[in-house]
Amino acid sequence: MKSKSSTKVSAKWIFIFSTCSFFLGIMFTNKLWVPLESNNQLITLKRRDQEELQITSSDCSTEIKKSRNQDKDVVNEVYKTHEAIQSLDKSISMLQMELSVSRKSHEKMKTNDDSSSSASSIRKKAFMVIGINTAFSSRKRRDSVRQSWMPQGEQLRRLEEEKGIVVRFMIGHSATSNSILDRALDSEEAQHKDFLRLDHVEGYHELSAKTKIFFTTAVAKWDADFYVKVDDDVHVNLGTLAANLARHRSKPRVYIGCMKSGPVLAQKNVKYHEPEYWKFGEEGNKYFRHATGQIYAISKDLATYISINQPLLHKYANEDVSLGAWFIGLEVEHIDDRSMCCGTPPDCEWKAQAGNVCVASFDWSCSGICKSVEKLKFVHEQCGEGEEALWNALL
Repeated sequence: MKSKSSTKVSAKWIFIFSTCSFFLGIMFTNKLWVPLESNNQLITLKRRDQEELQITSSDCSTEIKKSRNQDKDVVNEVYKTHEAIQSLDKSISMLQMELSVSRKSHEKMKTNDDSSSSASSIRKKAFMVIGINTAFSSRKRRDSVRQSWMPQGEQLRRLEEEKGIVVRFMIGHSATSNSILDRALDSEEAQHKDFLRLDHVEGYHELSAKTKIFFTTAVAKWDADFYVKVDDDVHVNLGTLAANLARHRSKPRVYIGCMKSGPVLAQKNVKYHEPEYWKFGEEGNKYFRHATGQIYAISKDLATYISINQPLLHKYANEDVSLGAWFIGLEVEHIDDRSMCCGTPPDCEWKAQAGNVCVASFDWSCSGICKSVEKLKFVHEQCGEGEEALWNALL
């Protein structure tokens, strides 16, 4: 009985153990819930941070877009200003060229005749000036042109006054002063009055120089919209040429012809040999784009450019290459007009029947009409535009 009573726990100790257990339980519960509350706060804070970041990033995106739009507006304004400046520069350069030509023309007229009035130095207004390249030995060719597509006498004068179309054979002088060649040309000029005499010594290898002098002389004498060079063994329909050029009248710098890019011939003793072939790169290279030499037209400002810069323009062996080279680096529109290089009958004849009248006709194999003295009149009969076409041409 005594041993049983010794194992009993008193009520006092039970109370103490219960109290301790209660407090321990409270402490344990607080430790568990506090982190949970902290976690909730952290989650809430993270969400707020994310929302703030989203708002901030959206604000940044909006600002960036606004900034980009402002940049685009600035770029557009700069571009417009640049275009306006370029347009102004072109206008100023055109006025400068016109002023230089007028000054040169005035000085030339003053030198030739000090007693002349100021009115005589004013250039005649024209639509186009056509220079027919010819030589001392080409009298028969000139006559064949006169008997076919080139008006004569009163008709030639009327063409200038009513249509503003000037047509002249352009030729220089011989190396010997007052030679028999020059006197023969004076006699022919007195008879036909259709020459433009150039301050140039004639020679086959001087065609590039002759071309420069032609444009310089023509610009000083006539204020034309277009200046045309044509060979004396090519058939031309003047009315069709005038109508074709009139379509480009509003353009500032045009270079019109049958454009090509032939090989640079380095071999000596061949036709069209280019002594300066090395300037065009490796052997076998091609020339830059240029109009074939039988016929081409340039607008007033390009002819004026040649006139002003004549001493600085380099001459290559071939005249058509030289002209193309003078326009390299300029803002020039190259117009490839295939009606300016039709073949002789039946080619030009078929085209005329189809309503596509050719501006010019010649044979590529001869660089002109083969045996033009005998054949030019036949080409005119088969491929000519008709007499009324010239007088009815709308310019």
